Amino acid sequence: MTTRKLIGTNQEFTIGKIVCLARNYAEHAKELGNETPAAPILFMKPASSVIGDGEAVHIPAYSQECHYEVELAVLIGKQCRGVSAEKAMENVAGYGTAIDMTLRDVQSQLKAKGLPWEIAKGFDTSCPLSDFVPADVVVDPHALNLKLAVNGDGRQDGNSSDMIHRVPQIVAYISAIFTLEPGDVILTGTPAGVGPVRAGDVMTAEIVSVGRLTIPVT
Repeated sequence: MTTRKLIGTNQEFTIGKIVCLARNYAEHAKELGNETPAAPILFMKPASSVIGDGEAVHIPAYSQECHYEVELAVLIGKQCRGVSAEKAMENVAGYGTAIDMTLRDVQSQLKAKGLPWEIAKGFDTSCPLSDFVPADVVVDPHALNLKLAVNGDGRQDGNSSDMIHRVPQIVAYISAIFTLEPGDVILTGTPAGVGPVRAGDVMTAEIVSVGRLTIPVT
């Protein structure tokens, strides 16, 4: 059972389902040769994929190309189903920093065959995740700087203002499909600059005022 703290409070949440958005930043979609989607593209990671600050990502033996993707994570604090975009933010408890680790070679092979690609996204250690700051600490979740470095070399430097689909619309869209429950997490997509890591690398991901992760790769 994986838990995360809501910093500055006595609340702790057991992580539930992790619902992720693909291609939610236009430049990232472009760098992978994908079209910009009209509606959110969703996939999921299991709670067992979560690791914390200082823990290591283990690249599975079935992949030779593991990529990092820094993302703003949204923590759900209340159960909601079919919530409107206008009321969606009432269900957000906090924000964190995440890295969506992706086996790009495996994903590409599966996509080419028209097959699901959960094994490229949901493997053990594929979701480094910080604790969360309360939602009211973040003035605007769409004005946050997302950065990731590998061995101290900056690789991603984007801003959540470039999200195609924004948090209220994302929560509303997902809640029309899955009931969202306390402890569920939404990963909101990554800016451009994704790339590979190898055993021995160390990733540092940070969203200022939200959270920081230092994650070695083995």
